[in-house]
Amino acid sequence: MKSQSVAKGFAILSIAGIFVKVLSLLYIPFLLAIIGDEGYGIYSAAYQVYVFIYVLANSGVPVAISKLVSELIAVGNHKDAVKSFKIARFMLLSIGLLMSMLMFLLAGPLAELLHFSRSTLAIMALSPTLLFTSIASSYRGYFQGTGNMTPTAVSQIIEQVINAIFTVVFAALLMKSGLEKACAGGTIGTSLGAFIAALFLVIFHIRKDRYSVSVPTETTNTKRYMYSQLVKKVINYSVPITLCIGLQYAGSLVDLWNTKSRLLVAGFTDANATELYSHIYKFQQLINAPIAITVALATALLPAVSAAVARRDKAQIKEKVDFAFRACFIVALPSAVAFSVLSSPIFKFLQYGEGAYIMRYGSFLLVLFAVVQIQSSILQGAGRMYTLTFYLVVGIIGKIITNYFLISNPDINIMGSIVGSLVGFGIPIVFNFIVMKRIIGVSVDISAFIKPFISSAIMGVVVFLLSNGLDKLLFFVGNDYVKNAIVLIISGVVGGAVYFLVMALTRGITTKDLEIVPHRFRGYIPKGLIKD
Repeated sequence: MKSQSVAKGFAILSIAGIFVKVLSLLYIPFLLAIIGDEGYGIYSAAYQVYVFIYVLANSGVPVAISKLVSELIAVGNHKDAVKSFKIARFMLLSIGLLMSMLMFLLAGPLAELLHFSRSTLAIMALSPTLLFTSIASSYRGYFQGTGNMTPTAVSQIIEQVINAIFTVVFAALLMKSGLEKACAGGTIGTSLGAFIAALFLVIFHIRKDRYSVSVPTETTNTKRYMYSQLVKKVINYSVPITLCIGLQYAGSLVDLWNTKSRLLVAGFTDANATELYSHIYKFQQLINAPIAITVALATALLPAVSAAVARRDKAQIKEKVDFAFRACFIVALPSAVAFSVLSSPIFKFLQYGEGAYIMRYGSFLLVLFAVVQIQSSILQGAGRMYTLTFYLVVGIIGKIITNYFLISNPDINIMGSIVGSLVGFGIPIVFNFIVMKRIIGVSVDISAFIKPFISSAIMGVVVFLLSNGLDKLLFFVGNDYVKNAIVLIISGVVGGAVYFLVMALTRGITTKDLEIVPHRFRGYIPKGLIKD
């Protein structure tokens, strides 16, 4: 298995991430047609419970594998890298089995606690997924640590294809038995997808295990570790990461309870409150598409930063951080502007029903979330996990308090969640940048933000004028759905071209940034447009 650069690993995971998220967006209209907004609220609440337990089981150890394996390989200790993977794999298998059992047994009490008692069956149906994802996560962490992102990318695509097909199939089959059973049926696809993905990774590892990672030959100076020392390292790395990510999702779970209960206080019925929550969840699903790119960047970045820290290579750390934030803003800023300006056409095209107004005003959260993702990988790679966790917790507390007061106001209601998220992301962003500057010794070049911001603003104006003009010019198109699709596609293509052109003219994109673009596509870029 050949090690890949951060840029190549980022490109591979980005392509897979975009495919996965786009596919997840495309099957949601079919699911909504079957279970409706109220059913989607029930389904979404079950997923929030699952994601929280999934994070507790799978967030820390895989990242610890990636970080530890990359560090050991960086100093030529491949034998201990493999040994640490086997230790972590056993730990994840045990944790996954335990968490699956607990989730199944506690499904009812958890659903009652969150005021979503009708989600009980869906939570129970999701419980086996934890075992399969734990197995898959161990292998993904190992491959990422070796710098090979391809197995992770392929497994993610396989998982989502299976998920998309069988989610809709089982929801439709069980709808005749009632809404709650249909929602539970919609989660079966998730378990099947996770199982097939885990099976693929196990087979891939067995077949490729005879190939070794391209690393320096061990010498007598290579420090070797005892079994107990490696166990301690895995635990020391995984516990703070689990706390960090787990507390974020615990905040989301508390926010779910907080949102529903405060909507009830505002005077909404239980059914209406559930529908309003489904609007927020649809918005989150949509912005997850571009966020998948920054998550891919963060995944590829962590082992690279860890390896540079292990070698005490400050120049490499600076180079990786600069590349990460530049790529982050290049993707996140235009995505946020496009989602805001085209919120209504996007919702109509995907047949998502109500909720476009939330994305119109809340799309900027995409940028904040992306920045937090990159900061987290940098600080995790540099070993500042507890510092990162503390600031994230402060942000979560700020979000919960903000939501508590704003959502209960009938005039603000669900939009209070957007303001709460602004507070929740804003607090850790400010303090993380301070830590990066003072302790790690790196700061972000302001031009990495300014050029994409200017280009996105110009793109936004063009797309706004174009989409509104096309909507009026195409009055002769009898079918509203077809007209909306034409407006959306033309506006999206022109907007993308305008953004790229302005970025090229302002030198916001350089030839080095194009490392993430496959060679076959680079040939379509006019020569001389992109400069060094």
